[in-house]
Amino acid sequence: MRSLILALLIIALICGCVHEEGKTSSTTTTTTLVKTVTTTTTTTTTIQTKVSGPENLGSSRIRIPAINEKGKGVIIELTVDAIPGQGRILTDIDNLLFWVDTQYSIRTAREIASNVTNLDLSKMDLIYTIYANASVVGGESAGTAITIATIAAIQNRSLNNSVIATGKINHDGSIGPVSAIIEKARAAKRENATLFLVPLLQSREVVYETKKHCEEIGWTEFCTIEQIPRKINVEDETGIRVREVGDIREAMRYFFG
Repeated sequence: MRSLILALLIIALICGCVHEEGKTSSTTTTTTLVKTVTTTTTTTTTIQTKVSGPENLGSSRIRIPAINEKGKGVIIELTVDAIPGQGRILTDIDNLLFWVDTQYSIRTAREIASNVTNLDLSKMDLIYTIYANASVVGGESAGTAITIATIAAIQNRSLNNSVIATGKINHDGSIGPVSAIIEKARAAKRENATLFLVPLLQSREVVYETKKHCEEIGWTEFCTIEQIPRKINVEDETGIRVREVGDIREAMRYFFG
């Protein structure tokens, strides 16, 4: 019996029927998905563009005699800037009433300046800025000075600042008469001007002094107010040199000469 069992064991070993049951190890690989969150930072660049005005083609500054609301002579200042544009007339007025006749003088000044210089102003804007202590600037007496300043601006020329002028400007460039010559001459003298230009025949004025005249007629004293004429030389009266000019070309010689 023992021999039979031994034989069977030998046969089993030879056939390889006997095998060792092994343990199978299963390996699980866990893949961890890492979600990468990308934060995109947007950088905003602010570009500061300097906005500048049109190129100034020319500029001028002139002093103009005027009469304030109290009847006293004062000096105002006018600047004219010429810039590329569409032939417009622009005004910049600070704290004063700009009368219609002064606006008309500006339009007339522009036309005369174009004719005198032979320049086409259709592509040029003119900016008129007035600086004044007087609350009201009116009348046509600024016409000559405005025309001179306009010519200086469009040609980019310098003005003789020691000269001050008064006079109405006419459409043909002639200079018409104005009032209050004495007061304006005194204002020019106070501003240290050395030459005052006036229209023709206005370097001398006739002023009327008011006097009371009384006389006895019978038992009654009768009084009247009389106006006595007196001729005045403006230069002698005010102490400033005075010259008469008949048209804008004559005035130009004093301002640009």
